[in-house]
Formats: sequence, C-alpha cells, structure tokens
Amino acid sequence: MPTDTRPADVYRHGLRLLLDKDIPAWVDLWHDDGVFEFPFAPAGWPKRLEGKAAVAEYMRAYPDHIDLHDVPELTIHETGDPETIVAEMRAVGRLVRSGDPYEMTYIAVVTVSGGRITRYRDYWNPLALPQDGTADFAGSRR
Repeated sequence: MPTDTRPADVYRHGLRLLLDKDIPAWVDLWHDDGVFEFPFAPAGWPKRLEGKAAVAEYMRAYPDHIDLHDVPELTIHETGDPETIVAEMRAVGRLVRSGDPYEMTYIAVVTVSGGRITRYRDYWNPLALPQDGTADFAGSRR
C-alpha cells in the first residue's frame, strides 16, 4: 500500500504492481465493495465486476496472458472531485501465448476513498486485441 492515499499515488502504485506482476497486491488496493466497469467490453467479456473478490477472480490469470513491460505514457488529470482522477496511458508488453507485441491505450476514471479503489471505469479498445483468444484472460472463450 502506498504511504500516500491520494488517488493519483494509489493509481501509480497500482501500475507498478501490475508491471511487477503482483496481482494479489494490486487487488489489495481495492475496497471490498469496489466496482470495476468496462463500458466497451466485447460480447462475452464482463461489463461490470462488483466487489474485491470478483476483481481478484477476473485478474487472476492476467500475467499468464499479458506480459506487461512498461507504461511509457501516463497522464493523470485531477477532477473537481478530490477522490476521482482520469488517467490516460499507453501500456506495452507481449502476449504470452503467441509472443506477439501488446500495445493498448487506456483511459480510466478511478475513484479512491481511504486509500482503496472504490470505482474503476476502464475505457480500453477491445478492437486492438487479437481476435484469436491470445489475450483472453477474462475467460470469454474458455
């Protein structure tokens, strides 16, 4: 847990945990009742996860499918709500199954209360993923 519980610091710490492939520690950043939303999720992928346990299950196999190497671009915007930020970022790595490069641009609206993520809206582009299932850590094709 970061010593500073400001949303931007919690978010940056979470990115470091994802790069370190420490999914349990990343999940520990979540409030027990946190909500993870994916407004652009493709058919068969979850659009909303409710609670820390659902987030943990969703993210459990992430490092087995996406080997995240770096977040070379990150801009965090403060909002009128001191608990909410908007993050723009680009992540790069590789798809574990195929070895192909992975690159994704994200916009996330994240709310943090008391140092814990309470709401995370992840606006990513599912069309940027290969359609052969190599990035399908969410289990939609299992």
